[in-house]
Amino acid sequence: MKEIKCLEANKYQDSNYEKYENGIYRKDNLFFVTLSFIQEPELGEGKDASSISQYPLEDLLDKFGVYISDFYKSENDAGKDTCYLEFASSDAKDIINLLTIINKHVYNRNVIIDGEETVTLIIE
Repeated sequence: MKEIKCLEANKYQDSNYEKYENGIYRKDNLFFVTLSFIQEPELGEGKDASSISQYPLEDLLDKFGVYISDFYKSENDAGKDTCYLEFASSDAKDIINLLTIINKHVYNRNVIIDGEETVTLIIE
């Protein structure tokens, strides 16, 4: 994942959403942020926005304690490079921490630890 950006989704203009800070919105005691990014097929990620790969996405969800709350199906069309996902958490700190990946390169790498091969999440 590269070119990660925070977006002000149109849905946040709904009166049910309250702006919390820096692209983060609150609704019903949950916190939301929408991110866009480009996948890297050469690193095993999906080829376009219609096929967002499970990894490194699952590792990000685990690391930051967030979940996907909106897939933006109409935006994630085949043939488009840019992917859109809304992330949510009941704790604003989780979303604030997730925003540390903005403008970073996020991917999985195979590494050897104690003689065993494992996959690790890289954020640089």
